Amino acid sequence: MTSSTLITTTRRAVLAAALVASIVGCATKPAPVNLADTIASTPSLSTLNSLVNQAGLTETLKTPGPFTVFAPNNDAFKAVPAKTMDDLAQHPEKLKSLLTYHVIPGKTMAADVKNSDVKTLNSAKVALSKAGDFVTIESAAVTQADIAATNGVLHLVDAVLVPPVKK
Repeated sequence: MTSSTLITTTRRAVLAAALVASIVGCATKPAPVNLADTIASTPSLSTLNSLVNQAGLTETLKTPGPFTVFAPNNDAFKAVPAKTMDDLAQHPEKLKSLLTYHVIPGKTMAADVKNSDVKTLNSAKVALSKAGDFVTIESAAVTQADIAATNGVLHLVDAVLVPPVKK
């Protein structure tokens, strides 16, 4: 074997190994993590992540659950009046109530949604609806469904839900 043949064979082997490594790397999905870490690692949920931390709900969203979180994206929070956001920041109990209004016990995939009222973690009920592949919770539409987590599932929604006032 000449040196040029050896170099060509070596190059081919290196290229083949790199190709296999890139294919395997593309084919593997990252392992699911818990809901709190899923929210924290999703850029469009940075506002929600900050509020979950502020409300002291991070550890709850790391427990086994399972939970279904209807997670308002950053644009949904931008639509909330600044006065309301300031009030939530000053009253942690209101913030916690608002956030837990977006969480239902159990793991509900979009395909499993039935038109019904479901109790949330803050004990209020929300209306879940489905028409074809279109899922809503109250007035919020699910914009991205079925983001798997080890302790439940996350659905991104386009609006922040306001819980009813407790009497």
